[in-house]
Amino acid sequence: MDETLGRKLRVLADAAKYDASCASSGAPKRSAGRDGIGSTSAIGICHSYTPDGRCVSLLKILLTNYCLFDCAYCVNRRSSNVERARFTAKEVVDLTIAFYKRNYIEGLFLSSGIIRSPDYTMEQLILVAKTLRQERGYRGYIHLKTIPEASPWLIEQAGLWADRLSVNLELPTDAALTAYAPEKKAPAIRAAMGQMRERIAEAKAERRSFSPAGQSTQLIVGADASSDADVLRTSANLYSTYALRRVYYSAFSPIPDAAAKLPTRAPPLQRENRLYQADWLLRHYGFGVEEIASAGDPNGMLDLEIDPKLAWALKNRHRFPLDVNRADREMLLRIPGVGARAVDRIVAARRHTRLRLDDVKRLTGSVKRALPFLITADHHPGATVDEARLRERLKPRAEQMSLF
Repeated sequence: MDETLGRKLRVLADAAKYDASCASSGAPKRSAGRDGIGSTSAIGICHSYTPDGRCVSLLKILLTNYCLFDCAYCVNRRSSNVERARFTAKEVVDLTIAFYKRNYIEGLFLSSGIIRSPDYTMEQLILVAKTLRQERGYRGYIHLKTIPEASPWLIEQAGLWADRLSVNLELPTDAALTAYAPEKKAPAIRAAMGQMRERIAEAKAERRSFSPAGQSTQLIVGADASSDADVLRTSANLYSTYALRRVYYSAFSPIPDAAAKLPTRAPPLQRENRLYQADWLLRHYGFGVEEIASAGDPNGMLDLEIDPKLAWALKNRHRFPLDVNRADREMLLRIPGVGARAVDRIVAARRHTRLRLDDVKRLTGSVKRALPFLITADHHPGATVDEARLRERLKPRAEQMSLF
């Protein structure tokens, strides 16, 4: 790699690190065979992770960090005094192929600042994906960030070559977007999401490929005054309205030469972690936003000391303990420390026998956190322990909290 290309890669890989929505889950299995290039399976790929858990097994770069927009929270904004660089489409294609052959990556995550116009930028992103697919025979994973202000026809073209499309809403409320990114329009972003949802649904019905791994978005946490409840309400709306595969949460990072309206310190990463846990409860455990929010503080912030499932259980002690031999599945899912798969095993096993504590341990792996909340044929938690004492007993130790 020559010095110029190496500098571009350093600048544009660093500029892309703030985008969390780069996971490659959900792509269909593909293999190019003996004479082709790439596969969407993870066999032989060397995965690595950042300290806060983000997957970096994709070549995650910007096409350029030049940008016409001046979003206050973005390090690549028009007024930012950062080193700038720009790849050509051919350079991105060559890097992707070279890195894949060296087993560094399993795919490409490509975004860009807005250059010349939204349409021109989108055309360049599509050119990279189309060249990889058509000219280089690349069958691996491709994730393209779409430009919501671009022509709907271009967004449709992007879906023909990419495994996943995404457009970042960035801030949880329209008011925050107007205040911090006035050149971005929430209606345009939602229109792009709606268009992608329609095309994905049509392609699925017609058994053809269009962004087969769906679409995702990112919300920045802590850049504005939005509470965790505000963030979760927005996420729930996005899931139900646009059938998003995932909403990713990214803790705000203070940037050089920041606007005065931005906070000077980053929010605790534990806040980001709690939002991911709450998001999981929304999608897989049947919780509602207001249920989760009610277990936090009066200002709508999640409890940073304990996970939101445990927080809800402590606030609703009158619903526990639950008899694992009789309670319905929906309530069993709300027992702290018991996952969805474990609940399914419990429901299946109790059809044949009355479960004892040892049975539940075998089915769940561990019942330490669940013990105060469940009843088995040979176990009852006994006298009710008050919320404060139980919370203190079950919350993670300080050394565990430091991992976040």
